[in-house]
Amino acid sequence: MPADPEVDSSGARRGKRSTVARLSRVRWIRAVGLSPVVARPGYWFATACGFIWGAVLGRFHISRQGGVIVTSHMPKWAFGRGGTTIGAVYLTSTNVSPSILEHEAVHRAQWKRYGLAFIPLYLDAGQNALRNRFEIQAGLKKGGYL
Repeated sequence: MPADPEVDSSGARRGKRSTVARLSRVRWIRAVGLSPVVARPGYWFATACGFIWGAVLGRFHISRQGGVIVTSHMPKWAFGRGGTTIGAVYLTSTNVSPSILEHEAVHRAQWKRYGLAFIPLYLDAGQNALRNRFEIQAGLKKGGYL
């Protein structure tokens, strides 16, 4: 039996039938959810959560670099892949090259635009970075995916 094209390799529903895709096509939901009045407080909340998580687990190794707040020296289990941006905060152990920071600054801008809606939108875009529109927009080469 051929694989269902609506389901990606992680088993998540993709395409027209995914809940996030259906909801994002409803104009009023998109207008309200992505309104700066709603998105910006979500971005601030995510930044506060990322900052607390990174500061505590990174033993307060905090700096501002490349447009993001970097919390380094974190245990590897505390973030995804080489690092993760939550709001304006980049969580990592030691992965702070200039190209990575440029990549993460784009993710910070995505968080700022979408607020907490960025979480389901990013998850709906899929785990494969080569097909994830947010990773493509941030630059696959700069992010170390190529």
